[in-house]
Amino acid sequence: MSTATVLYDAPGPRARRRSRIISIVGVIALAALLGWVVWRLAQPQISVNGNENPGMFDPSRWDVLAYGEVWQFIGRGVLNTLRAAAVAMVGAVLLGMVFAFGRLATNPFIRIPTTVLLEFFRGMPVLLMMLFILLVASTGAFGAVVIALIVYNGAIIGEALRAGIVALNKGQREAGLSIGLTPVRTRLLIEFPQAFTQMLPIIIAQLVVLLKDTSLGYIVAYSELASTVKQASTFYGNRYLFTFWVVAVVIYLAINLSVSWLGRRAGRLAAMRSGKPLSAAKAPAVAAAIGGEVGTGLAAGEGDLGSGGGAHGPGSGGRSR
Repeated sequence: MSTATVLYDAPGPRARRRSRIISIVGVIALAALLGWVVWRLAQPQISVNGNENPGMFDPSRWDVLAYGEVWQFIGRGVLNTLRAAAVAMVGAVLLGMVFAFGRLATNPFIRIPTTVLLEFFRGMPVLLMMLFILLVASTGAFGAVVIALIVYNGAIIGEALRAGIVALNKGQREAGLSIGLTPVRTRLLIEFPQAFTQMLPIIIAQLVVLLKDTSLGYIVAYSELASTVKQASTFYGNRYLFTFWVVAVVIYLAINLSVSWLGRRAGRLAAMRSGKPLSAAKAPAVAAAIGGEVGTGLAAGEGDLGSGGGAHGPGSGGRSR
């Protein structure tokens, strides 16, 4: 029996035909809407002064992109965006780890203040935090953007990591404690890597949001991509407003898709690495770490440290001298 038939009844011929018709109508409607938008943009525009301007796809609207200084100016904005995003991404992940461990602490003097701070930062708009940091802490525009992004996204990532750790099988923690690891080392070396791998899609999605939120930096006079594009359209005239914003959209899409691809690639590599059986070369090191010896069964991937039977008892695949 397939999963589909367990979760819901399989659609019959009439339901499949109805679904196919709805899909075709939806595609046609979407294509018609897209065609209307393209046609509307291609039409000449009438300005507030009554002057007729060429359509958005007219070559005269795009000739500004032939100037090298335009790309140099936009390139500085892209570099500033990437610089702020890179620093904020690293800081948000590190702060997220702190929030996750603090929320899971058994000591209430650590857990309660961490929970209060996390909920406060999650509920604060990023823009207000940027303005508050800029005006109260008297930091520069770069510091205001980066700190606000770190604090807000760190709270989101921390809650995701905490949920990932809580969702793990309790046997993972018990196995770590049974081989002599402290609770902190068990959480850091056993639980956290698994939770991070499981929550990686959510973390990557939040990092993409972080990258897009750098566009709020123009409010605090940080010269990122959106601010640079706005300045360029003001300098060269509103005639090129659509042109510059199309360039900005393409650049944002390219960066976000690259970040998403790298995240998926890293997740696949981590999953492949964690799914490999323990090699014979690494078996002695693992045995020394847990204070025992591992035989050929564990080296071939037959043993399971996290299982109920263990890897050292009789019939477990280990060998005793």
